[in-house]
Amino acid sequence: MKMYKKWVVAGLTMFSAVALAACSNSDNSDVKSGFKPSVKMAEYYDNTSSTTYNNGTLKVAEFNSSPFAGITSPTLQANAEDGDVYAPGSVGLFNTDAKNHIIDGGLANLKLDKKAMTATITINPKAKWSNGAKVTAKDVEYPYEIIAAPDTTSQQYSDDMTAIKGMAEFHAGKAKTISGITMPKGESGNEVVIHFSRFAPALKFGGNSIMWSGVEPYEYFKGVPISKLAASKQVRKDPIFAGPYKLAKQVTGESTSWVPNKYYYGKKAKIQHITIQVVNENNFISALKSKQYDFAISGGISTQYPQLKQLKDYKEVGTMGTSFGYLAFNLGHFDTKKQVNVMDKSSKMYNINLRKAMLYALDIGALRKKFNNGLAWYPNSLISPYYTDYYNAKSPRYTLDIKKAEKLLDDAGYKKKGKYRVQPNGKPLKIYFGAMSGTPASEAQDNYYVQQWRKIGLDVEFAGGRPMEMNKFYSILEQPKQNQMDVFEGGFSVNSEPTPTGIFGEGAAFNMGHFVTAKNTELLTNMNNAKSWDDKYRQKQFKEWQTYMQEQAAYVPTTMSLSWTPVNTRVKGYDARPTATEFWSSLQLTAKNPE
Repeated sequence: MKMYKKWVVAGLTMFSAVALAACSNSDNSDVKSGFKPSVKMAEYYDNTSSTTYNNGTLKVAEFNSSPFAGITSPTLQANAEDGDVYAPGSVGLFNTDAKNHIIDGGLANLKLDKKAMTATITINPKAKWSNGAKVTAKDVEYPYEIIAAPDTTSQQYSDDMTAIKGMAEFHAGKAKTISGITMPKGESGNEVVIHFSRFAPALKFGGNSIMWSGVEPYEYFKGVPISKLAASKQVRKDPIFAGPYKLAKQVTGESTSWVPNKYYYGKKAKIQHITIQVVNENNFISALKSKQYDFAISGGISTQYPQLKQLKDYKEVGTMGTSFGYLAFNLGHFDTKKQVNVMDKSSKMYNINLRKAMLYALDIGALRKKFNNGLAWYPNSLISPYYTDYYNAKSPRYTLDIKKAEKLLDDAGYKKKGKYRVQPNGKPLKIYFGAMSGTPASEAQDNYYVQQWRKIGLDVEFAGGRPMEMNKFYSILEQPKQNQMDVFEGGFSVNSEPTPTGIFGEGAAFNMGHFVTAKNTELLTNMNNAKSWDDKYRQKQFKEWQTYMQEQAAYVPTTMSLSWTPVNTRVKGYDARPTATEFWSSLQLTAKNPE
């Protein structure tokens, strides 16, 4: 599974935090309470004109308040923005069907042998990099080295990957190679065999957290130490790609430009030029009104949906999303020697009743209902309803209850001393809230959080004094141990197989709240143990985990949304369905400029 950090609440409209606190949910229906989306969209848009203008430029927007980091390697990327702006050159290993099962016909084919506990990957003989070099077995194996190297900067390592023989030893620095990954025809061949000590049903699906679904150009990278790869010119300045397009130009942090990759093995790209430009979220509607962009790869902004609906030259296309925004609490640190997260009983936010009280102080459903126009909702789970077999519709939510919040704090010993409460030991309690800068609306939401927490007697202020720029924010959170943020907001954009070990596991770098319990580890492990080949058993583990995480209040989802974008009517072949594995190659233009 590929995971990215990203704030995924799609821009709230500016509002009064004081006024919002008075909102109530008198209607019991989920839609009217902000608990479900009310908008439905087409998953596909195709201008039926027979005219094409593919010598023109497809203009794509990346709506974000911060520049992208500029890391082209999928194994080293941490932010969704990088994944977005380099998407035309990216390609996954496997094709998938409508149910996300891996099927033949992609960059590589997969054969699973349950009895032998092996996965055999056979690379398409036509697959090449944009410099003309063949995609080899070593290019399939090398991402595992990047991800698991003891000195790597990658955050993609997952506890689930220890199912690969030798992976744990390599990650711990006890082995120089990964014994469970072999190349029967040599490094320059087209076959890789992965040997497992545990064989999981997640392997049947694309984007799983056990087996990496991409390639890296080993011959192009091999002279650079893995620890320095993210800063290298091969990654930052002169990258090569195996997808349908190759990079023609980039202005780091601002834009990327693309032309067709003549060596691409698959469906040939039709449009001759693509530009992807970072645009401030506040300019969403004005940029579309002036016909500057064909669609937004970062997605639409839900608060401006009513204005968007009035634009006759754009159609909304989307599907149920898998991403989510959340509030999380800093509960410990990451042990760099053992490569595991550790919960510290002495941490400020360790008391579960303190965490729950902060959640009962918020009316998150009112936020979603009032400001997201039926496109986003307040979820009850860290697993999206997109995963119909594994989502637990019965998991509880935290809804506004000030009296309950105050009682939880009183009973836990957080007594008021003057205006604010103190710790059970009588010492002052100051809580720092980590938030990211964005639209005026999202910052108003953050002010609402602080206001509500102060309302129940907690002395809360923004870490750093105000919401931070995104890259600065994550540079703090990514430290093995930090005390600048006690509670923080964030988001994850995840791939299409729902196992959450890579985000919330004991060894997950993305577990930046450092939540670790024996029960959490047990449930995550059970999702892919020998019994989990019985899907009813596997569903039970997923659903129990979702309820457990809600009860533990360490990571609590605050938003999920449709994955959608406005698409200009000159675009032909825009397909948001999961089967659209040749997305970029299928696009065409029917006019010189956006209409």
